[in-house]
Amino acid sequence: MALEMRQQLKLAQKLVMTPQLRQAIKLLQLNRLELTDALQAEIEQNPLLEEFTEEASPLTESDARQVEENREIPEADVTTQVPGDDPSSIGEVNWSDYENSFDTDFSFAREKPAADAPSQFDFISAKPGLSAHMHWQLADLELDDRQMDIAMFIIGNLDRHGFLQADIYDICAYAGCSEETAEQVLGLIQGLDPPGIAARNIRESLLLQLQRKGLENTLAYRIVDEHIGLLETRNHALIARKTGTTVRSVTKEIEIITSLTPFPGNEFSNDDINYIVPDVYVYKVDGEFIIQLNNDGLPQLKLSGDYLALLKQKKNLTNESVGYLREKQRSAEWFIKSLQQRQRTIYKVMESILKFQRDFFEYGPSHLNPLILRDVADDIDMHESTVSRVTSHKYAHTPQGIYELKYFFSTAVATMDGESVASESIRNRIRQLVQAENPVKPLSDNKISEMLATENIQVARRTVAKYRDQMGILPVKYRRKK
Repeated sequence: MALEMRQQLKLAQKLVMTPQLRQAIKLLQLNRLELTDALQAEIEQNPLLEEFTEEASPLTESDARQVEENREIPEADVTTQVPGDDPSSIGEVNWSDYENSFDTDFSFAREKPAADAPSQFDFISAKPGLSAHMHWQLADLELDDRQMDIAMFIIGNLDRHGFLQADIYDICAYAGCSEETAEQVLGLIQGLDPPGIAARNIRESLLLQLQRKGLENTLAYRIVDEHIGLLETRNHALIARKTGTTVRSVTKEIEIITSLTPFPGNEFSNDDINYIVPDVYVYKVDGEFIIQLNNDGLPQLKLSGDYLALLKQKKNLTNESVGYLREKQRSAEWFIKSLQQRQRTIYKVMESILKFQRDFFEYGPSHLNPLILRDVADDIDMHESTVSRVTSHKYAHTPQGIYELKYFFSTAVATMDGESVASESIRNRIRQLVQAENPVKPLSDNKISEMLATENIQVARRTVAKYRDQMGILPVKYRRKK
């Protein structure tokens, strides 16, 4: 068969992703913080888009149509007079708005802030971390250049818990020094604050802290040094048998060990705390649930009246300028419509979730019903992918607390009587059983499975272990206390 080129007509249907559609999908999946940044970025890029303020009323769709039809636009909608040009208006300025309100000994503020009020500098200064704290202490060690270089290498290899991630051979290879010199500098670093710093593991960290307290010749030091594995499993009886002491003595020494800090660097963590701002609120008023979108902090957008007025005066603009402004106007209108569509979609999804999970909003997590994305998608006539984008990284403030919208979707687990229960409800029930257990004789996975069976919930032991690991609950041997 010979190869040849020829023309062929073909009729086909396919979905084309326009830039506007991509923008709408992108806005839909953004969380609240990302949405705020996207709105500010769009305002900066599009001159036809500006933030609505109380001084100027937003331009309505009828106003935009008037521009299209070259109709007159009221003077008040085009420009806003800025006060201050008239000298007589100076006396009306409230100069108290410009007073210095910083929390200092000398202040012009009429009302002094409370003593426990946060200072403005708490929000503009960075807290010193572990590395800065260690570098600050190096000035008191009186090290030569070579020792200082080794000390800087050691501090640079500390993780956020304060553990040294390099061994002696790595230090020697970096500085070209002997093991004796590396051990000497490491010992100096381990003598700094906080106690237990620059240890290779938890065992060494606890031993360094006991040495700092002068307890290197005690039973507590011996337990950490020789029986750290038994200490982790809380096997006090075997520790007492191996050390030749009583269980009471071992328990007393373990109280000293538990007062230590296994991760010495955690107290110098300067990680910022990110607070969750809910995207939607669900209130219960007079026995009925009300959904309210959270629009606080989001800029209200409108079309710029000044540029729309320029479009009316086509005689003063070139064809390129008119085309540019027309394109930006269409882009701004589509952006506003996409933003409004995003808010309506979130409301519809939350309304559907409320319908399916009403028992949860009434009684709590133990009454969470099985729910999948398809159920909500079919209820609001949308695609599953749209529901998935809406529920990702968005949170709802409910009478039961703040939950991610994904939380309300849970697979079904069949019960003995033929009904189904949400897997999240089973996790919540396992958590309740563990919290109520006897710490001296904690519940095993098999025992939890048997207790759930008495409640008509058939869950295998391996499933209980999987749910327990997902919730971060330790195995029974690590939860036992004696």
